[in-house]
Amino acid sequence: MPGGRGWTKYKARHTTEAIVGAVTGSLRAPTTALLGRYDDSERLRYTGRTTTLGAAVRHTLADQLHAGNVANHPWTGRSFHVGWGSREQLSVHLVAPEVVAEVAVDVARDSVGRWRHPVRLTRIRADMEPDDVAFFGAVG
Repeated sequence: MPGGRGWTKYKARHTTEAIVGAVTGSLRAPTTALLGRYDDSERLRYTGRTTTLGAAVRHTLADQLHAGNVANHPWTGRSFHVGWGSREQLSVHLVAPEVVAEVAVDVARDSVGRWRHPVRLTRIRADMEPDDVAFFGAVG
């Protein structure tokens, strides 16, 4: 093909689960979800943020969220940035890390194990507990 690339780029994506630890927007109308997984020392580690939530997922998630006890939340005092390399901070609401979400993720990760690209929240997993989610850094 004249003027085209000599190769094709494919993104490898799969679905997995993560725990909702915070949201942007409000608890009644979350815009994005900040996700985490526990590591082997039982610390909730940030793994990534979702793309903008669709209306159906937003409503389902809002019904499940409870404000986190800020004094005991694992992310208290942590700041989150709008994007890679950005210094602009997100305004987030910490939530009780009780809600498990199924997410579609790109397999690319950064050097510490976070998903490199925003993920798509596909559904809330009411049938799962946070302890059922794979550990931080695990592929599944």
